[in-house]
Amino acid sequence: MNNTTKRAYVLYIFILAFIVGLGFMVFSFYANGDEWAAKTVNRHVYSSGQIANAGSIYDRNGTPLAYSEDGKRKYNESKSIRKSTLHAVGDTSSFIATGVQSIYSSELSGYDFVNGVYNLKKFGKGNDITLTLDANVCKVAYEALGSRKGTVGVYNYRTGEIICMVSTPTYDPNNKPTNMADNPEYEGVYLNRFISGVYTPGSTFKAVTAICALQNIPDLSSRKFNCTGKYHTDTGDVICNDVHGTVNFEQAFNRSCNSAFAELSIELGKNKLTQTAEQLGFNIKESLGQTPVAKSTFDVSKTASVDLGWAGIGQYTTLANPCHMMTIMGAIANGGTAIKPYYVASITSPAGKVTQLGQTVQTESITLDNTVANRMREYMRSNVVNYYGDSTFPGLKMCGKTGTAQIDNGESHSWFVGFSANLETPYAVVCVAENSGYGLATAGKISNKVMQAVCDKK
Repeated sequence: MNNTTKRAYVLYIFILAFIVGLGFMVFSFYANGDEWAAKTVNRHVYSSGQIANAGSIYDRNGTPLAYSEDGKRKYNESKSIRKSTLHAVGDTSSFIATGVQSIYSSELSGYDFVNGVYNLKKFGKGNDITLTLDANVCKVAYEALGSRKGTVGVYNYRTGEIICMVSTPTYDPNNKPTNMADNPEYEGVYLNRFISGVYTPGSTFKAVTAICALQNIPDLSSRKFNCTGKYHTDTGDVICNDVHGTVNFEQAFNRSCNSAFAELSIELGKNKLTQTAEQLGFNIKESLGQTPVAKSTFDVSKTASVDLGWAGIGQYTTLANPCHMMTIMGAIANGGTAIKPYYVASITSPAGKVTQLGQTVQTESITLDNTVANRMREYMRSNVVNYYGDSTFPGLKMCGKTGTAQIDNGESHSWFVGFSANLETPYAVVCVAENSGYGLATAGKISNKVMQAVCDKK
């Protein structure tokens, strides 16, 4: 082989290496360019590590929630709206990792593969994002929660639009407290409890056990249960919240009888309960658009009989995410069809072109038979009519289930999950008020205030 040929081979190798390297660089730029553009070192977008120049964020009515002006990030003029929408909008430093300003930072910067952040320099702003949230409803939810830690969520179970998503504790982004790190009142302040929180669900989980019973026990409606204040198993007792005497299934559900549901849980067994829980989305990872949602978990694989009884009433190690529980309510309300929640309604370029629209999509993580869903809707409506009282939720034609979730340290968490059966107000609601005691007394009242605000706009 002469020297000319050797040199040609070496040249070919260099050319090939250059092409491979160029291809890798282009691919990396394509795959990671949006992430690189959103880095805090990008001075077109950030100033001193905080968002300064970006598109605006609006609620469903066009109310500005966050926007840039003169190189500074500004928020709504109402303090209550700023605080109530903080976890949805996010902070300027991305401590709230699930906020729009963090998750959709590249979209807000106006980045695209061809032009980079040219539009940001040309128009002085990036893409605008409109949320499905109603800022005034979020304000009502925030004020109803008061000083309690917790969350409230409401969505349209036919379209998937989230109308309300509030998490507390919160703070005013225009006047951030300096003592949050040492003040227990702000514990978990950067966590959006609706999206990222998991809680012991208490008796709200009885809706899952009830669905399993409807699927597997043909004579369920005619069954009788004798409640003496506890249900005895060979490994211990499940304590009830009252002595209910002899009750049928509907009455047991109305009165949230632990004895009856512990008996049903043990009769159904680990496999059937787990199968139903997973059919309803437990142990499955979900998301809201680009935003990951904390996974609800149900694991009774190593339980003794008494633990299985406790798990079936929403205790033991069972954990539920509020957004997930709200979606289950939507599936029941919707005749078994579970519509996936979303909260980004649209993304619009500075030139006015809509580049992304929220869509109504059926989620594949929840499957529920139409007949079972309709029967559950009747039982949940019965809870309100025969036990909670329609006057507790005036005009809403409410269906619901309360929960008083016992925890190891502190007072029980107060839960309410439910939905309006009125065809003109197709909304499902979830409320968790931490360390607030009885479900109906706290979470039920908060849910009513928020649902009244939502349905009043119809």
